[in-house]
Amino acid sequence: MKRRAIRSEPLFFERNSRRVRRQGYLLPVLDVPEVTPSEVLPPELIRKPDPHFPDISEMEVVQHFHRLSQLNYAVDEGLYPLGSCTMKYNPRINEEIARLPGFASLHPLQPQSQIQGALRLIWELEESLKAITGMPGATLQPAAGAHGELTGILMIRKALEARGEKREIVLVPDSAHGTNPATATFAGYRAQEIPSADDGTVDLGALDRMMDDTVAALMLTVPNTLGIFEHQILEIADLVHSRGGFIYMDGANLNSFVGRALPGLMGADAMHINLHKTFSTPHGGGGPGAGPVTVSEALLPHLPVPKVQRDDNGFELLWKDPASIGQMRGFYGNFLILVRALTYIWSLGAEGLRSMSDVAVLYANLVRHRLNGAYHLKFDAPSLHEVVFDDSIQTRHEVHNVDIAKRLLDYGFHPPTMSFPLIVHGALMIEPAESVAPDEIEAFCDAMLAIAEEAESDPGLVRSAPHDTPVGRVDEVRAARNLKVTWTPDDEG
Repeated sequence: MKRRAIRSEPLFFERNSRRVRRQGYLLPVLDVPEVTPSEVLPPELIRKPDPHFPDISEMEVVQHFHRLSQLNYAVDEGLYPLGSCTMKYNPRINEEIARLPGFASLHPLQPQSQIQGALRLIWELEESLKAITGMPGATLQPAAGAHGELTGILMIRKALEARGEKREIVLVPDSAHGTNPATATFAGYRAQEIPSADDGTVDLGALDRMMDDTVAALMLTVPNTLGIFEHQILEIADLVHSRGGFIYMDGANLNSFVGRALPGLMGADAMHINLHKTFSTPHGGGGPGAGPVTVSEALLPHLPVPKVQRDDNGFELLWKDPASIGQMRGFYGNFLILVRALTYIWSLGAEGLRSMSDVAVLYANLVRHRLNGAYHLKFDAPSLHEVVFDDSIQTRHEVHNVDIAKRLLDYGFHPPTMSFPLIVHGALMIEPAESVAPDEIEAFCDAMLAIAEEAESDPGLVRSAPHDTPVGRVDEVRAARNLKVTWTPDDEG
């Protein structure tokens, strides 16, 4: 069942530890006077002691870094089941289109007459996202989901100011992404937690009690981080709107219902969309990403500038609008991410996008069906794109979710999201996404079931994992408290 053996690779400094002379280069004879470092550099810039770089050949250097590259797990290698992060394959046609000279060689300061194709692409993507969400306005400026959240909440604040209101609170469910309360605080509001009901959705009674004229908005993830759809979304939206508030919809999990439902009809006033998740553009390693926001009629006047406008003469950027919240970043967002996202949307078309969400939900439920019983499911509501188990069955044998994650490495799989959402203790949050083959899902489930059996028959094996990786069990607490990012060879190195 284990899929790969990973070869251990020594550190660069550990190469040729016997100090055998190996010359990997040949330089011409020096034809200028030789000087020592102390003759040309101040003392504080001279390295002490000798760094003991190893004498190794060019071939050994190439092999070393190539092997290191093979230690890095990636979406092109296999299943990346991170819940709420939607790690999927990036179709190569996206990369081909993004590399077209007409896109890749653009400069943001070119005159608008020379960038009509780029402006049209932005306009077309905005139109596509408006159709997908059922909302009348959009901006592509935000660089990621959290940036999109801030954009949406600032538009809500601007709308309230236009009404002459100054509200203080943003309600955030206890199952929300951590960026939600941070966004509310950054925008000048006080985040207030709203509890979940027994089925894992927002407690409507608690919302009724908390929703007053001090509340600016409710930030709602649909479906939520448990993978459960907010089945009372219409009642929630009616309640919030009837008391003058706005609905901010966190669209991190949009991939579960693209082509099936429209957030605009659910009552959303602002919604960010992670293009780098739902629409397949590169994700991970800090970006780049894109977090466009679509808005309701109430927020249309407050969209960021510049705005792309179309008339009989083509496309232009509108830079000034007194009702706008202003500019959210330099120029117009991560443009080549927008190129990739529109390529994905047009490649799939309406039916393909619907199939995408169908398969994402199907795979999550396949995982749920295979693992339910071996792992505990705290909330038994219907699952959409992801399913959240916990480790309560395994903790009877003193095996915890982190042990399960480490053991998965021995089976050649990247672990799922751990210990989130916080309302599920010992959470194992699994989202297979739709782009891997069914055999890969089955193999992942087989590995998880094998680990569940090991947790009963040989818990020490799981607690001491990983065993087959170049680096064994790391003391993560110590590493976090005593961070060392450099390694110094000893004198005998």
